Amino acid sequence: MLTAAKKEFIEFMMSADVLRFGDFTTKSGRKTPYFVNTGNYKTGLQNSRLGEFYAALVKETVGDQFDAMFGPAYKGIPLATSVSGALARNYGIDKPFFFNRKEAKDHGEGGNIVGYKPQDGDRVIIIEDVITAGTAIRETMPVLQACADVKVTDMFISVNRCEVGQTPGKTAVMEVGEEFGIKVHALVTVQDIREYLADKEEYAHLLPLMDAYMKQYCVF
Repeated sequence: MLTAAKKEFIEFMMSADVLRFGDFTTKSGRKTPYFVNTGNYKTGLQNSRLGEFYAALVKETVGDQFDAMFGPAYKGIPLATSVSGALARNYGIDKPFFFNRKEAKDHGEGGNIVGYKPQDGDRVIIIEDVITAGTAIRETMPVLQACADVKVTDMFISVNRCEVGQTPGKTAVMEVGEEFGIKVHALVTVQDIREYLADKEEYAHLLPLMDAYMKQYCVF
């Protein structure tokens, strides 16, 4: 169901040129008529507002029942930073955050983790942009498990593309839940985006493309 909050977030993404429509190829090699690129957020106001959208979802779902948040390099880094600030400002939930480098640093403090140093037993949430085929999360989990004996309970993303993962009949989000025990929370889904477009006459030409893509790749 397209709520007012979801509609606001979709329009926010479009205004920042983060949600785009056209002919794209995802990281998994799939052709798609829409693309979400959080790398296009580039102003202080956009970053602040984005953090507030995520923070509201974190507050609503897990509250303060976690020890730290992790932002996978690269796009997860500004996301985790902005979300942590919004949680502290808006809800008084002041939690540490950390992120990884793609390559380990061999001088100074060394290592590939920046920010909070996870401890055994920590409950960690992941702040990410999207899940398409689940490739990124399978790269992220070994990084976290190498830090400490942490428990990753929840993951927050901008858009659930609802695409089939590696197993026929199951989305990547379903697989992440089964494989890692992680509950994935999305601000909006592909269905929300499609419903939004259907309400706007100027986007009527996109509906057949969205429907064809969803029929080929999505599981509901």
